[in-house]
Amino acid sequence: ICGGINMKRFKHLTKTDRLRIEAHLRDKKSPKEIAEILGVHISTVYREKKRGQYTHRNSDWTEETRYSPDIAEDKYRENLRAKGPQLKIGADHKLAEYIEHKIAEEKYSPEAVLGEIKVKGLQFDTEIKSKTTIYSYIDKGIFLNLTNKDLPVKPNKKQGYHTVKKAARPPKGESIEKRPKEINSRETFGHWEMDTVVSARPCKKVLLVLSERMSREEVVRQLVDKSAASVVRALDDLERRYGEMFPIVFKSITCDNGTEFADCEGMEQSCLHEGEKRTKFYYCHPYSAYERGTNENINKMIRRFAPKGTSFEDLTDEQVAQIEEWVNNYPRGIFDFMCSESVFQAQIEALTGPQ
Repeated sequence: ICGGINMKRFKHLTKTDRLRIEAHLRDKKSPKEIAEILGVHISTVYREKKRGQYTHRNSDWTEETRYSPDIAEDKYRENLRAKGPQLKIGADHKLAEYIEHKIAEEKYSPEAVLGEIKVKGLQFDTEIKSKTTIYSYIDKGIFLNLTNKDLPVKPNKKQGYHTVKKAARPPKGESIEKRPKEINSRETFGHWEMDTVVSARPCKKVLLVLSERMSREEVVRQLVDKSAASVVRALDDLERRYGEMFPIVFKSITCDNGTEFADCEGMEQSCLHEGEKRTKFYYCHPYSAYERGTNENINKMIRRFAPKGTSFEDLTDEQVAQIEEWVNNYPRGIFDFMCSESVFQAQIEALTGPQ
């Protein structure tokens, strides 16, 4: 398994850390500043503040909320004692902390955590074989720093019936009906799906996402707006990056009928070789997102970092690259918990030889 997104190094807070937190809070430092100093994730600081919170009465009889490292330490020890005798994991603090960090901080699912432990060959005193066990522990409040709110995938709400709208316009290029059947099977490398992930208004920026159907490799690019011209420019940049390999790696791309994908000719036309096509585009049926199932599933992963309603105004290209890296290095059950990046690179090496 390849490394994930650049996260803060996880460590369990010590009594000394708690004393430092108290001192920094007195100095009016923000949770973000304290997290940077301690080398932990900001949510760890927020949880710790809550754990050690108490009401202090001043000499003038006014009250204020403060943080006590002693109260926080006592609650921590009490929780450990409470869960230790009841469950195996209660005595394996290292495993409990690892699971908490992976789910709460790195946004892994319980299944992905167990898969990574298996693939990496990580050793703990306790072995958990079923994701159901982790879900049960979370429901029972066994973990110190993990609740159902931290789970990246929430249960789907039952959807009501709705009337399917008719297409407002015909596709700008070849219909998915004419796409070769071999692409449907996912057994041939180099066939992609493309979509956009939009920002909250009024920000016009969007994320252009391409998903390779066989390996589930993801390409994520930030665009200044949701225009056809911006999409063509992004594909031009991608072609320049891959050079002569582009037509081999990107044999076809399937998208929907959104206005940003209206310039089929521009998207297919090579920017390196005038008059030549660099790839072949196919268009889904209107209102048929299931025809781009890979896109839809991976978009949900991206939304773990950019939930609907989030503005991309301050989103940097570096952060987008980190999201792309995280997605491509996520343990995937469909590949026995190897990551998409490993599968993708294996296909590239099969085409070009070891890099």
